[in-house]
Amino acid sequence: MTRFFTMQTGDMPPEESAPNPDAVISGTPRFKLWALEDLGDGVSAGIWEATPGTWRFTSDHWEYCRILAGRSVITEDGGTPREVTAGDSFILRAGFTGTWSVIETTRKDYVARD
Repeated sequence: MTRFFTMQTGDMPPEESAPNPDAVISGTPRFKLWALEDLGDGVSAGIWEATPGTWRFTSDHWEYCRILAGRSVITEDGGTPREVTAGDSFILRAGFTGTWSVIETTRKDYVARD
């Protein structure tokens, strides 16, 4: 087994889903997830994509994200809206609660820790 791994989806089909309908504020957002790495110890990495729409969410884990394509606005409850576009990176700390609004289909890579 090689110890070098690239964050590429290749021919891997994504898992498809959507936010809980009760969480959707506008649009009909759909998700694609390529779960590329899961160490089984609460650390995972992959690529996630969402289509336009706005929904409420709470992050139960720590997550580093880098936007690969698209444009979104993430707003923490009581905070300032943050626009993120290709090349932007950020961390969502466990317990984050707010909204994610996808303006243009957004793709990110991520590393998460439960």
